[in-house]
Amino acid sequence: MIQIRPFQSDDRQAWEPLWQGYLTFYKSSLPAEVTEETWRRLNDPVEPMHGLAAVLDGTIIGIGHYLYHRSTWTTGDYCYLQDLFTAEEARGRGIGRMLIKAVYEKARADGASRVYWLTHETNTAAQALYEKVASRSGFIQYRHLLG
Repeated sequence: MIQIRPFQSDDRQAWEPLWQGYLTFYKSSLPAEVTEETWRRLNDPVEPMHGLAAVLDGTIIGIGHYLYHRSTWTTGDYCYLQDLFTAEEARGRGIGRMLIKAVYEKARADGASRVYWLTHETNTAAQALYEKVASRSGFIQYRHLLG
């Protein structure tokens, strides 16, 4: 039975390989201090950033990170599902769907008006799931890095 639960402070060793796997999937890497700060934020109750673990037989096999932010379009916050990743050996079991639905439940309970996320246009495997659990907004992301 797969359990979806918030991260616990002692999950760090199990979380980090999945976090690094997610970054590798997107051909990215981050300095160690960013990973350290991300983990700190995910476990700080004052932060608007949260994390969920998908656990099977005591092993974390999937992660989801989400955060809340204000919107000029609603009175309720928006919930941004920033990162979603399942261990390769655990794929095909519905874990991504379970994590998304758990974020929906958390966001609803916290009074958010919307959950949204981005994925790369080449991530067709994820898109097959996303088409079943959400609708495409039609918006295109633009960005300008400030660093």
